[in-house]
Amino acid sequence: VFSIVVFGSIVNEGYVNRVDELEEHCIFNRNHNACNYGITVGVLAFLSCLLYLALDAYFPQISSVKDRKKAVLSDIGVSAFWAFLWFVGFCFLTNQWQASKPEDNPLNEGGDAARAAITFSFFSIFTWVGQAFLAYQRFQLGADSALFSQDYMDPSQDSGMPYAPYTNEEDATDAVGTYQQPPPADAFDTETQGYQTQNY
Repeated sequence: VFSIVVFGSIVNEGYVNRVDELEEHCIFNRNHNACNYGITVGVLAFLSCLLYLALDAYFPQISSVKDRKKAVLSDIGVSAFWAFLWFVGFCFLTNQWQASKPEDNPLNEGGDAARAAITFSFFSIFTWVGQAFLAYQRFQLGADSALFSQDYMDPSQDSGMPYAPYTNEEDATDAVGTYQQPPPADAFDTETQGYQTQNY
């Protein structure tokens, strides 16, 4: 949402012209790089948000541990990268807005749009830092719960096991006793059950 506000404000009202000019210039000190930076970062951040929103919805279906780990690590890296880009954008737009001359925009057109772009660039820094922090927490949670672990873990060492571990044959004979042959079929009273044995 913040990225939409930033690039929407600049695209909509970020270009103005003097009364005696036909060509429009960027409202940020007539520096086209400032407007281009704000639009580019805003659009790409919006697309990144959509991509990671789709990845987040698809994440439970990722069965590979390596792929899950890569997805979470990329989320951390991309979020930190976008936080840095928004910080640069905020500083750049603020600097160019302060350097703007009143005679370049005598009617003060687009001032609210410029201030909105600067303000939401500032908010975006904390949003992306928060996203990086949440992704890092998810990574820590996965590392602690062995979600991303590649090592084999002996189930008998797991204290939360709902059943007893397998024991070897000597232990089984000590606890249960020795194995005995089942009684022959003639030992049962077949008449009371209504079953007759067949001789072949």
